[in-house]
Amino acid sequence: MKFVCTDMTNKISVSVKASCLLMLVVLLLPAVGRAQNADAAVDELIKMGFENVSCTDTDTERVYVVENTAYRLQGVGMANAVDVIQSLGMPDDRNCRIVVLDNNVPQYSLFYQWKTEDDNSDVRRADWEASYELGDSWKEASKAKKKNRSLYKVDIVVYPKLNFRNYTVFKIYTFLITLNPTVEVSLWDGMKFTGQIIVPIKNEYGPDYDKVQQGYITLSQDLRFKNLFLTATVGTFNNFRWGGDLQARYVFKDPRFMLDGEIAFTGMSRFENWRWKRGDLKRLTWSLGGSFYWPQYNVKFDLHLQQYLLHERGVRFQMVRYFRHAAIGFYASKIQHAGNHGINGGFQFTINLPPYKYKRRGYIPRVLPSQNFGIMYNAGNERTYGKTFAPRADRNFGNENSFNPIFIKSELLNY
Repeated sequence: MKFVCTDMTNKISVSVKASCLLMLVVLLLPAVGRAQNADAAVDELIKMGFENVSCTDTDTERVYVVENTAYRLQGVGMANAVDVIQSLGMPDDRNCRIVVLDNNVPQYSLFYQWKTEDDNSDVRRADWEASYELGDSWKEASKAKKKNRSLYKVDIVVYPKLNFRNYTVFKIYTFLITLNPTVEVSLWDGMKFTGQIIVPIKNEYGPDYDKVQQGYITLSQDLRFKNLFLTATVGTFNNFRWGGDLQARYVFKDPRFMLDGEIAFTGMSRFENWRWKRGDLKRLTWSLGGSFYWPQYNVKFDLHLQQYLLHERGVRFQMVRYFRHAAIGFYASKIQHAGNHGINGGFQFTINLPPYKYKRRGYIPRVLPSQNFGIMYNAGNERTYGKTFAPRADRNFGNENSFNPIFIKSELLNY
């Protein structure tokens, strides 16, 4: 009888252990499934060319972090990223958020609100809300290790440039056409180095533009503090300027409204006989204003007070309509000391240049054309006053709307 009891005890002990093991497997199985689900989405995003990718699960939401460097059009890129996450990586029991970076700095997020009765396998693009808010989980998600990092990867971007003017009576238009190869490198979060040379193709502007010369050679740092975006840039700029520039942009809770400002100290900068000649930093320029975005037609209205390079001041109004592959705008200004009682105006447009999708191969430098190509027409033909400069080669009115969540939401619905 003693042996029978021992045998029975062993059987009961084995049965209890098996039950505990089975219960543990049952409890862990959903978590393992969710982890594998998220990993599959991350792997697919990396395969598509997205960089700085991570996924973090918190008690309230799953947070994906991505940076689109594969698709030329940000809206198209995020539409493809949303499709992948919807098909492979949606959580079963919580919200989902996608935080979008630019050079490792968060710009906006796409948010899906989960409800108890929802089936997350049937999520559509229209179910995602776009905003500048990053959510309460961003602090934790920002610490996650990112895969396919963009740091120290090199792009060689060729910026085509076309200038024309009608300042002479002997010829309707004179032209300046250049190709500007530019090295762009991400050094750390928000920091970018830019080095550019200007190669003249056709020059009717005079001897200042005859030779190959330096263009942008800059270091720029992007920062974000809640809804305040800052960009500080030092180096040599366009229009023969060098110095330092600080830009600030504040987005209101209603993302249609925004305030922005810029201040810079610059001097003359010329590259002659392979020597850099520079003047003192004594030109103060600034701009202060705001904008309103009309979502129904993707139109942005801007109004700014500005001080220009000759210390003259003026006011400038601009409206731009954004399309998927282009942006078209009109402007009007009134500037001190300028001709025609200071009144001027004109139009400008940009078009996005193909290819519209490109990926890196490890750390091998990519060679590609600039994101867009644009032209500005000065109807008043003002030659002296109202002149300024641009501190960065990769930013202009055509792509400044790339990370606007209202525009991104419209692209999700229409792509």
